[in-house]
Order: sequence, then structure tokens, then C-alpha cells
Amino acid sequence: MTDTADAEEDGETPSDEEAPGADSDAPDDLVARVATVDEAAAAEVEALRERVDELEAELAAATETAEELESKLKRARADFQNYKKRAKEREEELRERATEDLVERLLDVRDNLVRALSQDDDIEVRDGVEATLSTFDRVLDAENVSAIEPAVGGEVDPERHEVVHRTDSDLPEGTIAEVYRPGYAMAGAVLRPAQVTVSEGADVDAEEGDPQTSGAEGED
Repeated sequence: MTDTADAEEDGETPSDEEAPGADSDAPDDLVARVATVDEAAAAEVEALRERVDELEAELAAATETAEELESKLKRARADFQNYKKRAKEREEELRERATEDLVERLLDVRDNLVRALSQDDDIEVRDGVEATLSTFDRVLDAENVSAIEPAVGGEVDPERHEVVHRTDSDLPEGTIAEVYRPGYAMAGAVLRPAQVTVSEGADVDAEEGDPQTSGAEGED
């Protein structure tokens, strides 16, 4: 008892009273660690928010670019359709003008024919008609139009000739026996095929000797 009292008088704390003081420091450390974790988590959250903001900005920019490209594509399509329309109208206009030019030159040919027919019956009109035909041929030549007039005895060209009749002939079978109507081509393209008669060869009955023909000859 004396030692304890002396210790208390000297201001010394008993050993069993020192433990609670040491344990009181543990909650402070825990609070500090929690605070550190919170700060780290807050930093990560902030970083994620910044990344989300960046991605949203990139998405907005990409969306805007896509909308601009789509708008440009629509305008390009519209411009192309307008171009096709204008080109077609221009082509039709050129075709009409070309036709008008051809008709205008053919009017002189018609005038010459009218003059030739209006002459007196006693006057020979052949010279006038020949002159008109010559004028007409010059117009066709200027338009790069040429006549398709196959030679008799020549081969049939299905792309340039139209067979309208077949006839017995001394010409080889399948060859052209007669040109029924000439055709015309323009710049290599067939405007109208020539109509032709094709030979089927000599009369088979005559070659082999038709009994009726032979009998008639015998009676003579």
C-alpha cells in the first residue's frame, strides 16, 4: 500500500491504466485509412466522369460528322439526278435540232419535186427528177447515210438483208436472186435492211425430169 500511495503521490500512472490510452489511437488510424480510400475512389470517379465527358464529346462530334456526310450524300444524289435529267433533256434537244436540220434540207428536195411535177405535160421532167435525186443523195451523204444494195448472187447477211421471197433460179441455192428494195445504213448502223429474194436453186423437177414434162415432150 505504501508503494502504491507513493507512486500516486509522484504522479505516475499505474501500468494497467496505460492500455486504454494506447487503444484510443486505433480509431484515428481507421478514419485516416477510410479517408484515403475515399479520396482515391473520388479521384477514380472523377477520372471516369472526365472520360465519360470525353466519350460523349467524341460521340457528339462523330454524330455531327455523320449527319454532315449524310447531308452531302443526299445533295450529291440530288445533283446527280438533276444532271441526268439535264443530260437527257440536252440529248433530246440535240436530236430534235438534228432532225429539224435534216428536214430543213429535205424541204429543198420537195420543192424541186413539186416544180418538176408542175411543169407542162409536154415537157420532159426526167432531167428535173434526176437533179432532185442528186440533191437528195447529197443530203444523205452529208448525214453519213449509205444505201444497202447487195449484189445478185451474193450471200445473205441476216443483219443487213431481209428475205421476203424465195424463188427458183439458176443461181446457187441460198444466194440473192433479186434486190426487191434497197436498205440504208447510217454511220454503220442499219436504218432499214434491204429486202431481197433468195434463190432456191434450179427447179428440181426439171433437173430430174418431170414425168408430165417428159410425156409432153414425147408426144411432140
